[in-house]
Amino acid sequence: MSRKNDDAQMQRLVNEIAELLVTHHGGSLSEASLDRGIEHLQQAVQLARTSHAQQVRKSGEPYFFHPLRVAHLAARHWMGFPSIIAALLHDVVEDTPVSLEEVSRTFGAEVALLVNGLTKVDDDNLSREALKEETYRKTTLLAIEDIRVVCLKLWDRLDNLRTISALKAEKQILIAEETRTIYVPLAKHLGMGEVAEELEALALQVLYPRRAARYQRVLDEIRRQSESSLKHIRADIKSEFNRNHLNAVLNDHWRTFSLEAAMRMTRGVASLYSLNILVDSTMDAYVALGLLHRLYQPITGKLRDHLSTPSQHGYQAIKTTVQCGEYRLRVQITTHKLGRFNQSGVLAPGFEFSKENFAELMHSLQEGESVFDTERLRLASASIRVYTPLGQPWVLPEGSSVLDFAFSIHEDLGLHAFRARVNGQTCLLKQRLMDGDQVKVETTEESAVLPRWLDWAVTPRARNSIRRYLRNEVKRKRAQEKNHEEES
Repeated sequence: MSRKNDDAQMQRLVNEIAELLVTHHGGSLSEASLDRGIEHLQQAVQLARTSHAQQVRKSGEPYFFHPLRVAHLAARHWMGFPSIIAALLHDVVEDTPVSLEEVSRTFGAEVALLVNGLTKVDDDNLSREALKEETYRKTTLLAIEDIRVVCLKLWDRLDNLRTISALKAEKQILIAEETRTIYVPLAKHLGMGEVAEELEALALQVLYPRRAARYQRVLDEIRRQSESSLKHIRADIKSEFNRNHLNAVLNDHWRTFSLEAAMRMTRGVASLYSLNILVDSTMDAYVALGLLHRLYQPITGKLRDHLSTPSQHGYQAIKTTVQCGEYRLRVQITTHKLGRFNQSGVLAPGFEFSKENFAELMHSLQEGESVFDTERLRLASASIRVYTPLGQPWVLPEGSSVLDFAFSIHEDLGLHAFRARVNGQTCLLKQRLMDGDQVKVETTEESAVLPRWLDWAVTPRARNSIRRYLRNEVKRKRAQEKNHEEES
């Protein structure tokens, strides 16, 4: 009976994956391409299921459930046929006799590249730690070539965390710590805020199980106590929208476990709950805001308009807080299209991912002293918006200095920078910039690059330019000394 249940559940997931692929991508593919995609999908399912047939996970469930769930996550977040097929096959090269060449012959080079990016390095001559570092190095190199490698890695890690309880405690802690330092910042950098939130919550549940359990008990009680009141509030808002012929979808959002949320849980609904409102257009979002503020008193200083100016990581929504009787309610209003981006980040349809900054970040991790520079990654995962003297907006990583700003404009500006004026005040090049600063860089004719500039810069572009200049200066001076000796 258990085998029948497993087979039924597997088939349900396969059917849902196929339906999601056809729904999301069927309209953009020719009939022949769609048929070929479905055929390859069926082949991948059969190959993965057969290859993993004798394998079980630590929990005792058939191993094939894991790649199937990873593929389902990828399909739900708008990934296409090659990505889904790679997700289904992501462990066959690593854990079964199937070779990467066989994957390439059957499914093509694109799928093989993605599978390779998800396959750990195997070398009997390397220690466990060295293998781990080489796997990171390989992943970052392939991520430069194809961002989908990182996205699939996130779904793999998410499913592993959801099913982590069967592992030994020591192994769970290692995975949780790695998730917080590497995968959560990566997800944020790619705009996948909801994914980052769940990854962090699952990791923290491993690291702080008693706090997490207490948080869940308090959250369940607050939800139980407020359920009726929140239902009436939602009904009143929906009625107001209907009276004004505004089409909107209202969704509850309760905060997942985090250390910050645990500290604030005594504040109740105000800190743990938000109402998400999805409308058809940007204009409708502002109409919804007006109707909401007419219905309930807005709290002064709590309005944030991130529709016209995206927040860090590109999140776009209007955020406000209103007083609804005894409840102070946080509300976020955005469009259906932007809501998809807020959920799926770079994978959302209709959004172009700027690969330049991400490629620079990945290159810097390869060139840096450590394999995975998590501090630089953390800084790159949050953004600030500063302005040139003419008012042109410029997006930089959080923690950027005047030097980073100068090099982001042009390398020559960075190399000849002398000092700056930030909001009209004279500042040193090491001055850290804040969101909204207006920056004017002052230059000298001769370049004045110093080794300590490497301590002032955080962006890959600035640091790479500084290192390159300093190396060239050393070579130039050595050449001068050699010429001088020869002349003597």
